[in-house]
Amino acid sequence: MGLQPHFALMASYNQWMNDTLYDAASKLSAAELAKDRGAFFGSILGTLNHIVVGDTLWLKRFATHPTSTATLAVMVALPTPGRLDQVMFDDLEGLKAHRQWLDSVIIHWIAALTEDDLESVLSYHDTQGVASIRRFSSLIYHLFNHQTHHRGQVTTLLTQAGVDIGVTDLLALIPDEAQP
Repeated sequence: MGLQPHFALMASYNQWMNDTLYDAASKLSAAELAKDRGAFFGSILGTLNHIVVGDTLWLKRFATHPTSTATLAVMVALPTPGRLDQVMFDDLEGLKAHRQWLDSVIIHWIAALTEDDLESVLSYHDTQGVASIRRFSSLIYHLFNHQTHHRGQVTTLLTQAGVDIGVTDLLALIPDEAQP
């Protein structure tokens, strides 16, 4: 099996976990969501915003790649976040709607990628202006790993706030291939 089906699974997992996370977060008040809990990005809302910032930055970079210009054209018009801790939305509902849109963009983009696309490289500049040229597939792994890392932090913050998020394992989306 090539990489593309694995990335399709990760895109589905990303969407499923974000839906689960935002549903759990909706059980808290606005004050509880914004409360500084000592995480990298302070609050639950701050960390959820950071994930959107990271996804936006990466998707805008990916949109410059010849294999993705059509499927990620919608990203070009979005403003580029100026800081990693930028608050894109100060309310959960606005953030959730944008998150759902981003997840849809990611799923459609990944579905359009071929194995050859994944073997190519991407030239980009990071937020400090440092130029890099890296394998496209490795950068996509980074996108999904970054999301998972920070969702884990949000899961911990929600648990500390008394909200049980339930199952978070990728295993829940991997089909059972047992022989009948």
